[in-house]
Amino acid sequence: MLKSNGNLMIFILTIGVFSIINTEMGVIGILPLLAERFGVSIPQAGLLISFFALAVAFSGPVMPLLFSGMERKKVMLLVLGLFALGNIAGMCTDNFAVALAARVLPAFLHPVYCSLAFSVAGASVPEKDRLKAVAKVIVGVSAGMVLGVPISSFVAANFSLDAAMAVFAAGNLLAFAATLVFVPRLPVQGRASCKEQLVLLKRPVLWLSIAGIIFMNGAVFGVFGFYSGYLEQITHLSWNNISAVLFIYGCANILGNIIGGRLLTKAPLHTAALFAPALAAVYMAVYFTGAYAPAVVALTLVWGIIGGVNVNINQYWITSAAPEAPDFANGLFLTAANLGTTFGTMLCGEIIASLGMGSMLFGGIIFLALCFAFVCARIYAGRPAGNLQRA
Repeated sequence: MLKSNGNLMIFILTIGVFSIINTEMGVIGILPLLAERFGVSIPQAGLLISFFALAVAFSGPVMPLLFSGMERKKVMLLVLGLFALGNIAGMCTDNFAVALAARVLPAFLHPVYCSLAFSVAGASVPEKDRLKAVAKVIVGVSAGMVLGVPISSFVAANFSLDAAMAVFAAGNLLAFAATLVFVPRLPVQGRASCKEQLVLLKRPVLWLSIAGIIFMNGAVFGVFGFYSGYLEQITHLSWNNISAVLFIYGCANILGNIIGGRLLTKAPLHTAALFAPALAAVYMAVYFTGAYAPAVVALTLVWGIIGGVNVNINQYWITSAAPEAPDFANGLFLTAANLGTTFGTMLCGEIIASLGMGSMLFGGIIFLALCFAFVCARIYAGRPAGNLQRA
């Protein structure tokens, strides 16, 4: 690995991750237009989102394992190329089944690129800067989640639906070209066999890490998934103001990524242990001040920063439990994160149905309590190894 070109490598990986997450999330901003184009209902068009997420969750622990023996530059080019072709195919068809297949098939390789991006970023810099490097790539994840929706909706509104979909493909092609030209060959070094990687699943600390990530993400995204409804019904904001608040959350999330990398470099266990109490305090404050818009906006900013730190904790938490197989561990991270989002959304949705929108924050708090329990168990389980900072 050429550590002297680490900054350029990290920048290209960040662009690549952004282009893939933008493809995943950007569809949300044009979903009604896609439903109209393909002659389906909006719930049916929603399969473009849900099937993509299911493909990522299913392939997370499998595909990185299968591709772990291949030269990494070739794998990254393959994934980016397939995403670009999928976006182009979706742009050129009026058949919903074709568009769905063109979107879901590349999604199975989503964990391959993202897991490689995290591990390659960490390997491209000195050991002391590894967590900061990974945090920079995670900025691409947050930027894709934050900017994907407004970019696609803006382009569709001011130009056309095809132009919005072309933006997805353009991002993939830009990352493809940058990888092709500037990234050197990345041969696999010291790769554990598939059997050796699967044996890691016998490690209790790995399962504790997976459980912790599920509840961390459920706590964040279960609440965030319904936050626009909360802002409308409880805080009584207009939709323009709601969009502004959500954008504030996203920008704070990016800032949290940067802060998270620094915190984990200095004190990883303390950072992980304090996550749940800190976010629970924010949720309780939002619950009691929900009708007061200035307080909610300020708390959303804090929440966004904590949410950005959370993504860094997730990635560190599981890769440090299986450092021998970082690609496999990152695939498990992506699966656990998607499962957490699914379960958290289900719990908060049930609470809303039973107790009303104002109570949905308690779904997040329940998940945070479980998260805290598994974080403490993970720290305790890692102590016999004699290195608490890597536990």
